[in-house]
Amino acid sequence: MNSSRIEECSLTEEQIIKAPESEYMNADQLVFFKCRLIDLQKSTNERVQEAKDQLASPPELNDENDRASWEEQNSISLRILDREQKLLPKILQALERIRLGDYGYCMESGEPIGIPRLLARPTAEYCADVKAIKETKENFYRD
Repeated sequence: MNSSRIEECSLTEEQIIKAPESEYMNADQLVFFKCRLIDLQKSTNERVQEAKDQLASPPELNDENDRASWEEQNSISLRILDREQKLLPKILQALERIRLGDYGYCMESGEPIGIPRLLARPTAEYCADVKAIKETKENFYRD
């Protein structure tokens, strides 16, 4: 990490949590979340590559139990890989919302998403109330 990046990302979670509502999504907070998203993107890309490397280089297994264990690990790796690959576009979309000045606000209601929710899920697009309604509808129509 270069020194300008350290200066840019100088806010801490504690400072953001304690900030008054009037400072919501100010320039410093946007920089904080941009850094967080870039770090998330980097770590996600690393996990994707690790999973791909593991899947691409199977060990030589003669024992059926070892083979079964390796296949189970691969199954788990594939689920993780799928989940991680779905996260990457969401990270890019969140970075684009920062660029456009829409980050931190619900894409449906326009209300603030809230710092605690963004700290837990920096790719959040909806406030908790709207997300809960969307999930309820998804579950209703899925069944």
